[in-house]
Amino acid sequence: MSTGFQGKFHRQNMLSRFAKDLVRRSRSHCELCEKNGVKLDVYELPPLEKEPFVDGCIFICDDCRKQIIEPKKMIPSDWRCLNNALYSEVPAVQAMSFRLLRRLVKKDERWAEELLENAYLDPEVEEWANAAE
Repeated sequence: MSTGFQGKFHRQNMLSRFAKDLVRRSRSHCELCEKNGVKLDVYELPPLEKEPFVDGCIFICDDCRKQIIEPKKMIPSDWRCLNNALYSEVPAVQAMSFRLLRRLVKKDERWAEELLENAYLDPEVEEWANAAE
């Protein structure tokens, strides 16, 4: 894979190819908050592999994306939806939910702490969730 602009363009092109599969998988709903009827985009979970893969991505709305990218602007009440997302059948959604819940615990959100305490993830998914830190 090339570097710089061409590398970034190549990666974005690859991610855009996943959109059709992600629309089907998500049924055109945000995979975190379950909103529908809004613009959804592919979000690739870090750490990034050399080549993107569909199972390393989630399909999310702009509101979720903004709060993921800018943790200081997180609105804790917006993330009550993680109660459902944590138990998604999609490992990437589980991993992202786990990461977000840990952020909320750092903001002293008791409900997030309780949810994390009772959560069970496959060891591979939990390792993935922990890999971004």
